[in-house]
Amino acid sequence: MTSMTTIKVLVVDDHTLFRKGLVSLLGQQKGMEVVGEAKDGDEGVRLARQHRPDVVLMDVKMPHLNGIQAAQAIRELLPETRIIMLTVSDEDGDLFAAVKAGANGYLLKSVEPEQLIKSIHLLIKGEPVISHAMASKLLGEFRAMAKKAEQPPEPAPAALTDRETDILQLLAKGQSNKEIGSSLDISEHTVKIHLKNILRKLHMNSRVQAAVYAHQHGLVQAPSPGRTRESA
Repeated sequence: MTSMTTIKVLVVDDHTLFRKGLVSLLGQQKGMEVVGEAKDGDEGVRLARQHRPDVVLMDVKMPHLNGIQAAQAIRELLPETRIIMLTVSDEDGDLFAAVKAGANGYLLKSVEPEQLIKSIHLLIKGEPVISHAMASKLLGEFRAMAKKAEQPPEPAPAALTDRETDILQLLAKGQSNKEIGSSLDISEHTVKIHLKNILRKLHMNSRVQAAVYAHQHGLVQAPSPGRTRESA
């Protein structure tokens, strides 16, 4: 995957100042070469195809094609390329969606520069990297799911409405409440109300559990254009 001496890195982030700073930091490291920088997911996928980097540092929230979607596209094109999601988002849904999309690491942008460089080297050695805070969330969720699996089956979840199904699909794709509201042309407050109803109907306690449910039941697909939506 990688050359004997140089780790090729692609940086994908829509915040110019942060992206340029990251490129400068990496450019000062021995054995690392920044082969490209992209301002959104679309450009990131194109540059990944062109330069075939060893590591991609990818933001989650970006216009056009978000980081989760871009990570999935790059994973399909270049299965040997390692992807680290480098983001301000500590939302459970984003973490789960990133793992589902094939990301090898998930770090918050508050990470120290030295830790980021160390993480890249660990990734090249085949070790996944994740911030302590997010690792705790992930392990906590796995424990909750394992405990739930040992319990007697719960009553079947109540049927979701079309609008609730749409929201669950977008949640499982890693969208925030604000992004979901924008996608469906409803307020963020309305999204929160729907999410509470979804969790209640599914007998669940967290967004990650709901995202797992959506993937397990094949709900992660584009809403049908012909669907008649209930009023929000």
